[in-house]
Amino acid sequence: MKFCKNAYDFITKKIKLSILWVVRVLFAPCHFDVPLYKRIYYAIFGGFMPDQVALYNLNNNNKKEYLSEFDWYKSRYINGDYSFILNNKLVCADLLKQYIRVPETICIKKKGVIYSSLYNINDYTGILYILGVKKSLYIKPINVGKGLGVNKISVDNNNIYLDSNVITEKDLISFLDNKDNYFISECINQSQFLNKIYDKTSNTIRLITIRNPKTNNCEVLYAVQRIGTKETIPVDNGSKGGLVANIDIETGILSSAKSIQKIVDFENHPDSGNPIKGTKIENWEELKNIFVNLMDNFPYLYFVAWDILITDEGPVVIEANTSSGVNIIQLWGGQRNGKLGNFYRYHRIIK
Repeated sequence: MKFCKNAYDFITKKIKLSILWVVRVLFAPCHFDVPLYKRIYYAIFGGFMPDQVALYNLNNNNKKEYLSEFDWYKSRYINGDYSFILNNKLVCADLLKQYIRVPETICIKKKGVIYSSLYNINDYTGILYILGVKKSLYIKPINVGKGLGVNKISVDNNNIYLDSNVITEKDLISFLDNKDNYFISECINQSQFLNKIYDKTSNTIRLITIRNPKTNNCEVLYAVQRIGTKETIPVDNGSKGGLVANIDIETGILSSAKSIQKIVDFENHPDSGNPIKGTKIENWEELKNIFVNLMDNFPYLYFVAWDILITDEGPVVIEANTSSGVNIIQLWGGQRNGKLGNFYRYHRIIK
């Protein structure tokens, strides 16, 4: 029976990866002018999506220095059977809240039914009441990443806002009624330090921790500061057009910010005009230690990509992910032969 299960899992995994290669690599959207023949070549001989051909300047750089989009998809299996813990935002939040602050889940809507374990909410009237009390809430899909399907609802001066648009109470109820399989969570106020960079979006750190294969100790491998723009409100995701600044692991100092959808480099924020490059993350050493110790509580996990919002009271985990897109960590150079590549190699993600 075990052999049959292993064979089934192996075949299922291969089928899923094949489908992902076609949909998310070969026919991936392209934000750059990459000729069709190059798109096909790099998709077949390397697993690169067309944007990566431009972002990594593969016309001049060696593709063997870079991890590809397909490598990323394969890396989602590193945590094995325990990946589901991180893939389901609700399960993950329930697990993590024993150790660190996570946004409070107000309610869930699944199969058309609204549930709440903390509040007496079972209809849209209850959601409107909580919105009036909390002033701002996030609507998020349960099993979707990259900031897709995320909306912010807020109340200010008796106006209701969906992201940055004024809507009526009836419009909001209709919007909520037409969606399913989502949850509503509290809106966390980020630190003044982050507001000084850009205050219209929640600007999260993507911090990658791994379990070192040689020592079995947890360590911080890579970190970037994600920063939203007026085009991405209310989220900061690079896949939505947000900016990414590299964080020096030793010092916590930010580089200039780049984009994964265009070739740009910003020392100051394009909308606020405030400095990005040279800014230092507050309490950086303490932050690293918190998340190394946090991962230590889960010995069955080998890789976690944390989405962290710094507040004036300390870090809040917005999400924890079983893998991390490689674009945001390779804008400053390929990682295939670096620590991340070696980690992937140990887990047989790449050769």
